[in-house]
Amino acid sequence: MASTDIKTPPTGGKRELNLQQQRVRAAYTFLVPMLIMLALVAAWPLFRSISFSFTDATADTIFNGQSSWVGFENYLERRVRSNGEVRWRGVLVDGDWWNAVWNTVRFSIVSVSLEAVLGLLVALVLNMEFKGRGLVRAAILIPWAIPTVVSARMWGWMLNDQFGVINYMMMGVGLIDKPIAWTASSDTAMIAVLIVDVWKTTPFMALLMLAGLQMIPRDMYEAAKLDGIHPVKVFFRVTLPLLRPAILVAVIFRALDALRIFDLIYLLTPQSDSTVTMSVLSYRELQQFGDYGEGSAMSTLLFLIITLFVLMYIKLGKVDLSGEKS
Repeated sequence: MASTDIKTPPTGGKRELNLQQQRVRAAYTFLVPMLIMLALVAAWPLFRSISFSFTDATADTIFNGQSSWVGFENYLERRVRSNGEVRWRGVLVDGDWWNAVWNTVRFSIVSVSLEAVLGLLVALVLNMEFKGRGLVRAAILIPWAIPTVVSARMWGWMLNDQFGVINYMMMGVGLIDKPIAWTASSDTAMIAVLIVDVWKTTPFMALLMLAGLQMIPRDMYEAAKLDGIHPVKVFFRVTLPLLRPAILVAVIFRALDALRIFDLIYLLTPQSDSTVTMSVLSYRELQQFGDYGEGSAMSTLLFLIITLFVLMYIKLGKVDLSGEKS
């Protein structure tokens, strides 16, 4: 009589291991195409930009391979003249570059701070129960949904010193006695850019914070109400601590955009030194002056500055991007 092999079902540990392996394979199946595309559209251009920063590439030599390796000369170079005088050149001693760095940092700090505060206020209002809340939520996202080109052109007309509606309204209520060239004057150009950016991006901050507010358990508020705790104390003791992860993530996302701001500055105040940012200055060197070596050096420094900021922010703010601690 032939013996038959009886297959025993896999134990619980083996079944869990097989399930985990299937999940890992499925994850790789979805991630690999994305990583390949990311390498093509982000990693390779970044590598090329960094490599160009160590060459003397120009618009005439970049495509025919005639550019030469110059090392760190685009960043910092020491030159000794025939009379013994020492001169330094490069991006790191360029006054225009440090002016752009200051403008970028100033714009980022002010805009992100205002948008975080206003976004939190808007999110708190939208989180309340009232009639027509869905319509208000949709309407508040309109500024963020409008393309930046359209927003810049629209606000450019509104801020015009001759026929802009902003000057007309302010003169009508007596705030100013004569029209202000908002985007043309060095004293008001940054203010104009900040106004437009805050108007456009506050809804984005509010949307992220509203998502965080809706994840807070309602029973905590009901318990505080039954205990007779003042709403202001509930906000600082319950809402704000639980909303902290959402606020930190919203701020880091917005700060990344602010540090590399280009389109709004270039469209609204294209020739103003008081608003030029690192991205705009790098674009000028690359496209208008054709200096791909120095322009790439500026782009590389911008990348390093943003990377350093993100790492410091995550470290000091203890930001949990994985969501495992939530």
